[in-house]
Amino acid sequence: MSCNPSFGGIGKGHLMREVDALDGLCGRVCDRSGVHYKVLNRCKGPAVWGLRAQIDRGLYKEHMQKEILNTPLLTVHEASVEDLLLTEPEPDRPGKCQVTGVVLGDGSTVHAGSVILTTGTFLRGMILIGLETYPAGRLGDQPAIGLAQTLEKLGFAVGRLKTGTPPRLAKDTIDFSGLQERAADNPPVPFSFLSEAVWIKPEDQLLCYLTRTTLKAQEIICDNLHLNNHVRETTRGPRTAWHHSRYCPSLESKVLRFPNREHQVWLEPEGLESNVIYPQGVSMTLPAELQEQVIRSIPGLEKAKILQPGYGVQYDFLDPRQLTASLESRLVQRLFFAGQINGTTGYEEAAAQGVIAGINACLRVRGKPPFIVSRTEGYIGVLIDDLTTLGTSEPYRMFTSRVEFRMSLRPDNADARLTHRGFEEAGCVSQQRYEEAVKMRAALEDGIATLKSLQFSISKWSQLVPEVPISSSRRLPLSLLVVSQQLSILPEWCVENQQQEIEEVRRDEALRLPEDLDYFAIDASLSLEVREKLDSNRPQTSLFFTSIGALSRIPGITPAAIVNLLRFVKTNHQKAEKLKALPQADKYFPEKMYSEKAASQRQISAKSSEEKQEYLC
Repeated sequence: MSCNPSFGGIGKGHLMREVDALDGLCGRVCDRSGVHYKVLNRCKGPAVWGLRAQIDRGLYKEHMQKEILNTPLLTVHEASVEDLLLTEPEPDRPGKCQVTGVVLGDGSTVHAGSVILTTGTFLRGMILIGLETYPAGRLGDQPAIGLAQTLEKLGFAVGRLKTGTPPRLAKDTIDFSGLQERAADNPPVPFSFLSEAVWIKPEDQLLCYLTRTTLKAQEIICDNLHLNNHVRETTRGPRTAWHHSRYCPSLESKVLRFPNREHQVWLEPEGLESNVIYPQGVSMTLPAELQEQVIRSIPGLEKAKILQPGYGVQYDFLDPRQLTASLESRLVQRLFFAGQINGTTGYEEAAAQGVIAGINACLRVRGKPPFIVSRTEGYIGVLIDDLTTLGTSEPYRMFTSRVEFRMSLRPDNADARLTHRGFEEAGCVSQQRYEEAVKMRAALEDGIATLKSLQFSISKWSQLVPEVPISSSRRLPLSLLVVSQQLSILPEWCVENQQQEIEEVRRDEALRLPEDLDYFAIDASLSLEVREKLDSNRPQTSLFFTSIGALSRIPGITPAAIVNLLRFVKTNHQKAEKLKALPQADKYFPEKMYSEKAASQRQISAKSSEEKQEYLC
């Protein structure tokens, strides 16, 4: 864990549960190394609860390495990757070339049927403290320069992102006596569906503490902005754009955006035996001596000792719209990307992408169809669809508000949604987990059947539970299932309505268009601007195909354009069905339909672009 020693949170906890449902490791390891477990958003419904835990950094590393090193058939080789091995592309798939392995820092090669790049903040990474800058992917580690150059030469659209980390403090120099305590949950809720309980006793969990910044901290920051290169960077467009993290902002950014306020600072332990405190909320890149002044202006930290100064990191990322929904590159066949290289924040978003990229890299080698999680099936699907369809101009963070079907995609049912698919389609789920999921599904079905079988009249229920008002428009007897749902935050009708909406979206997603469709040539009532957007984005939802649902989420694609595309799809589907019944139907489908019309539209588009450029200049 390079930064915060914690996992989960609002939105992120959902990703953790879904990664676990697909037999990912991080949930199980967190259940064996956490020191403070907390479910956030308890005041709201279970659909938006956020499982979170402070993790013992040393224990997590120990358990994770043990799991990895003991995995059958897995070889671990520690080295830097400097280049890619490339060859001619497969003729029947999109892409200019095909990856066949990697070149290591010592010049040796590793051959592979698929390659996954998870570069974090290391692609041309640069660390900033005050006015000092030096190349590094993280403090003490060298950046990946050769690999970044290779990706750029291959034609990938490259952008630049920035993030930061706070100074680390010595626990024994902090005065906790006047600070607000935040106790952990009792009992703690595990991340993994396989864990009956976490490893630590409830009473042994560590406390977190809350303090706040003062106006003195604001004064120090504002008086010394000229000594902070990380904050002084201006925002420009890609390739060398510097986009800050809206969802993990530096203290300097918060002071500038929200002046004259107190900002929360959470003091979080890094482990049971550790003397290190992580001050969540004070990421900063001022010179080290000024960081000390800021820290000591905060209540409880007047005598705090800084063990490591905070710093900023700037690094390359690739536009994720260059990927398919399987996270395979469109430019280079068999090359997959996951994590911060795709413009995301956090361990959880990276883990979610890593699981999907790993599954699909394996399926690609085996010649099997990709494993795609749709927006209607999981937060993982929303994450990947947002990235590959919309792209991002700042580090992307998962939130529950990004998800259309929150009531159906809860943390508690991630196994019911994904484990069966992971076992049957992806082969990533162990027999043990699959059997547990089957037992859970059977138990739930039995329980629901029992609840439905117990039926009484409304008057009888009012006698049995007089303290709770029971309302119903139906005169028929009510089952215990309906009554129990009226007592909960998740009424049955809400779930039923959402399931209908999900089915409608799935029907839209099922209406497919060829990925290489020439939008300038098709006979549909679409504006030139819409055709340009469709031509440049091209989200892929399955092998060789994109869907109406994915196209509808491209910025600038109007509802009217989607209606016209639907008409085009349905009309062509009807024509195709009729032509199938005719002999030698192939002759009715020339290779380049509407080629003259397409050429004309492209000329108009090019001319329009030139005129826009002249106007801008």
